[in-house]
Amino acid sequence: MKVKRSKINQSLEKTIQLVETMARGQGSMRLQDIANQCGMPPSTALRMLNTLLVHGYVLQDPITQQYALSLRFSRLGVLVRQQTDLLQLARPFLRELADRCRDTVCLIAPDGDDALCVETAPGPDGLLLVHQQAGARVPLHTSAAGKLLLLNFSNQRLNEYLNRCGQTAVTPRTITGREALLEELERTRARGYGLEDEERELGARTVSAPVRDFTGQIAAGLSVSAPTARMPARRMEELIPLLLETAGRLSRILACDTP
Repeated sequence: MKVKRSKINQSLEKTIQLVETMARGQGSMRLQDIANQCGMPPSTALRMLNTLLVHGYVLQDPITQQYALSLRFSRLGVLVRQQTDLLQLARPFLRELADRCRDTVCLIAPDGDDALCVETAPGPDGLLLVHQQAGARVPLHTSAAGKLLLLNFSNQRLNEYLNRCGQTAVTPRTITGREALLEELERTRARGYGLEDEERELGARTVSAPVRDFTGQIAAGLSVSAPTARMPARRMEELIPLLLETAGRLSRILACDTP
C-alpha cells in the first residue's frame, strides 16, 4: 500500500537514511562523511547521532571521535527474525499469484537434500499435481525451485550433494550426473529463475523465482506448475516476469536489497 508523502515523518525518514548509510559504510565514519553521504547539514546529523548514542544504537570512539552502529541493531534483528514467519508472509502472495496466473502456485523451501512444498495456492480449477501437495518432497536437483536453492551451496557442500544425490532420477527426464547438473545450475544462475520439464513428475512443467532473505541468500522458491498441455514454452516465458516481480516484492519484505 502506498503512503502519501504528506503523511511521512521526515525527521524519522532522515534518521533511517543515516542508519542505513552507516550500515553500508566500511567501519567507523566521521561526522562530516555521514552528513555528506546523507545530504544533510552536519548539525542535523549530529543531533540524530547524539539521540542514537543516548539510546545505545551508536558508539563513538573517544580518540578518533568517529561513529559506528552498535550491536543493539543485531539484537533487534534477532528479535524480528524470531517473529518472522515466512509462510505467513508468503500466503497473500501465493493467493494473488494463483489468481493472476490462473495456475497452482507453491512455496518451496529446503529441507536437507530435498525441496519441500510447504504451501500451495490452487488455481481456479483446483487441480493439484502430485508434487503440489503440501508436504511433498523431491531431491533438490529435480525441481525448478530446488535448482535455485542449490545455488546457495558452497563448492564443498554442492560436491557432497552431487555425490550423494546426483544420480537420483525421479522420472526418465530428470537431469542426473555431475557435469549435466553443474551445467544446468549455471544456466539457472545466469537466467535468474528455475525451470523444470517433467523432471519430477511426467506431464508437468514448472517455473520458479527466488525469494531472498536479508542476507541475499535464496530462502525459498515461488513456483507455478501446470500440466504440459497447459504449460508450453511460450506460457512459461509469459509467467517469468510475473513470478520474478512477485518474488521480488516478497524478498523486499524479508529485507533483501539484492535485485
